[in-house]
Amino acid sequence: MAMKILDNCIDCGACEPECPNQAIEPGDGIYVIDPERCSECVGAFETPQCVEHCPVDECIVADPAFQETREQLERRYAQLHPA
Repeated sequence: MAMKILDNCIDCGACEPECPNQAIEPGDGIYVIDPERCSECVGAFETPQCVEHCPVDECIVADPAFQETREQLERRYAQLHPA
């Protein structure tokens, strides 16, 4: 699954520089995550870095609209970061 930023985002920007896939960008009052670039940090970190660095509890969650396996997330990360 890709991650999703909820409406309780305080628009602080703490998540954006932490994303290894550059999937996060400013939106209309909240930051947004591009599901085509999000790998939940699989391939780079053990946990999604956006969640780790967000100062708001339960602001960034797995997006049920984008159900993916770990293998799919690993492939996405590899495509975004060719060796």
